[in-house]
Amino acid sequence: MECSVKLERMHFYAYHGVMEQERRVGNDFEVTLEVWYPFENALESDNLEDTLNYATLYAIVEREMAVPSRLLERVAGRIISAIKKDIPLVTAGVISITKLHPPFKCDMPHGGAAVTIKW
Repeated sequence: MECSVKLERMHFYAYHGVMEQERRVGNDFEVTLEVWYPFENALESDNLEDTLNYATLYAIVEREMAVPSRLLERVAGRIISAIKKDIPLVTAGVISITKLHPPFKCDMPHGGAAVTIKW
């Protein structure tokens, strides 16, 4: 049995980007995170202690999104490292971080520039 927790399309205003103006002005970002965790006991127990609290994952993402970085890959790397450190029972995961308004000369009304990392 594989069990996962997924936080979809979390929105943040943050200061990530290669260009100085991106780090000064900021941008809208969307983060989707899914992690695999052995919470089989929760299927029977109905106890929070037997699962992974969504709020714990959200707090990690929120904290790391608040730290300005030049690369989205670095932001994702910090989130992954924090999850591994704070929740060692997580066995795998996938994270996508999307910059909703990248500095391009085109409109991306339903997307953006994204990185996705599986671990």
